[in-house]
Amino acid sequence: MAGRINDDDVKAVRDAVPIDAVVSEYLQLRNAGGGNLKGLCPFHDEKSPSFHVSPAKGLYHCFGCQEGGDTVDFVMKIDHLSFAETIERLASQAGITLRYEEGGYSPGRQQGERTRLVEAHKAAAQFYVEQLDSPEAEIARAFLAERGFDQAAAQHFGVGYSPAGWDHLTRFLRGRRFTDQELVLSGLSQEGRRGPIDRFRGRLMWPIRDIAGEVVGFGARKLRDDDNGPKYLNTPETPLYRKSQVLYGIDLAKKEIARTNRAVVVEGYTDVMACHLAGITTAIATCGTSFGEGHIKILRRLLMDNSGSEVVFTFDGDAAGQKAALRAFEDDQKFAAETSIAITPGGMDPCDLRLAKGDQAVADLVESRTPLFEFALRHVVSRHNLDTTVGRAAALDEAAPIVAHIKNSSIQHESAVQLAGMLGILDTQFVVKRVAQLARWARERGRDGRPDQHRGPQRRPAAAPEQPRPAPGPRGPALNLRSPAHRVERELLKLALQRPDLVSPAFDAYGADEFTAPPYAVVRQCIEDAGGAAAGASDDGYIARVREAAPDDTVRAMVTELAVEPLHTRRDPDEAYAGVQLVTVRLAAVNQRVTEIRGTLQRLGPRADPEHLAAVQNELWVLQQYGQSLRERGYAAL
Repeated sequence: MAGRINDDDVKAVRDAVPIDAVVSEYLQLRNAGGGNLKGLCPFHDEKSPSFHVSPAKGLYHCFGCQEGGDTVDFVMKIDHLSFAETIERLASQAGITLRYEEGGYSPGRQQGERTRLVEAHKAAAQFYVEQLDSPEAEIARAFLAERGFDQAAAQHFGVGYSPAGWDHLTRFLRGRRFTDQELVLSGLSQEGRRGPIDRFRGRLMWPIRDIAGEVVGFGARKLRDDDNGPKYLNTPETPLYRKSQVLYGIDLAKKEIARTNRAVVVEGYTDVMACHLAGITTAIATCGTSFGEGHIKILRRLLMDNSGSEVVFTFDGDAAGQKAALRAFEDDQKFAAETSIAITPGGMDPCDLRLAKGDQAVADLVESRTPLFEFALRHVVSRHNLDTTVGRAAALDEAAPIVAHIKNSSIQHESAVQLAGMLGILDTQFVVKRVAQLARWARERGRDGRPDQHRGPQRRPAAAPEQPRPAPGPRGPALNLRSPAHRVERELLKLALQRPDLVSPAFDAYGADEFTAPPYAVVRQCIEDAGGAAAGASDDGYIARVREAAPDDTVRAMVTELAVEPLHTRRDPDEAYAGVQLVTVRLAAVNQRVTEIRGTLQRLGPRADPEHLAAVQNELWVLQQYGQSLRERGYAAL
């Protein structure tokens, strides 16, 4: 039976790894006020950031899709790990040695599958790096040198060499107690006639890392003429490696991409190396596949869908490069960022360009970029005979939807004028109106979710703007958030979770029945079960205890949401602000009780028992006096 991780070690891991540091490995975070951070949610598509992180509380919550939790929950969700695998990964990052109970610890038997595969890749990457210094790897070192990469460059990118024998790596990893099944599953080995053999043999090796910096696969370049395999051989699809969801160099480029709001997409491993060495440290590349949906999602989270951000594609000027550029343009609307293209001169890729003309030429290439829509426009127009009326009309039909899809309205207008000039149409306003009409149809189709069958032609722009998916329905009983009582109750609970020092000890005297929204009443009970707000004012484990006190996942998610959601005040909350919330909730409860007692008196009537009637009337008088005191004296009356 697998050993259970010691509870004290689990707590140590949770405390040691800041949630903002972990989340920042996957998306760009910006200040959201009140000590919180925000970014584009990695769990659903959205146009504006609704994913909030509270470093002080160690929690995250998305107000769009309702995902939330702590550091462990985030890593489990985003990397599809088990609880044990997540704790093991975070412990490794924090340098914490875990203890296992119930029979000791055997790494090969007890670690999660993904953790084992990551460790196998990490060991393989180091093995390949060491082999690059071997006599056999002279051909690999020569290949790098011929392309302008020295030993320091190879070390920076972790480039290595796979020996030409059948099972050098396989035997090495077996010695590290990895099983044959793990080696085949990882894609590092493949089945041979007499057992597993190395998948990569006699090749130059690039480690492919995910956005968190873990090695998840390899790209291997052929070096010898007697190698009958493809020029580039990549890791096959595995539990770790999905080529449509990884970008080579993203681990090195992510911080600079987030800082500069620019990403440069190149075609190969050596192009990424050349760009980085030339100072273009935002360069990344796909791994043996075209740039697609999964890659877009990675970049959008780093670029924050800022309208001022930019994605620059570099392609050769040949037919294949133009085809790749047009494929990229099909996805243009999935970015809020502007997309541009830089055509390499003379068919040279960035690596060749750096070798021939130096680092500055690579930098100049990126700066010479042109908008991708303009490139697509010229490509479309070039396919038609503009010397004839029919040819110009056909070109307009095909090109106008491209201009109509330009996000910036002022650029759209200027481009429509430019298109009229390209086509030789003297009536510029005719083209401008045509583009505006198509843009309006596209917007209406986006609102309706379907094309309008009566207002326009069958030809539509190639790709409609991507619409955000609707958020899931509310969890638990529906809340009338327009109710002032519910809004104030929510704000008071947020204060009790985020700033318990401001509302205690008064808050702890409030009963669950003072919260009229059922989910809020349950959260109030959880706070009480966790020791109350007074205990939370001086206890770092307070929020964790409140979450643990939740009776189910729905309430736990509500606690997380309230602990992360920004307070509705533009300045830092103080005792005066907290006092207003405390008084408002208490006064609402008093008024509600006054209404109930008046109803009771009406039902009792004149024939009621005098003693009982007097007791009810006395309660009413006391409550009315208390309500009056709350209205006049505020927090001092509590």
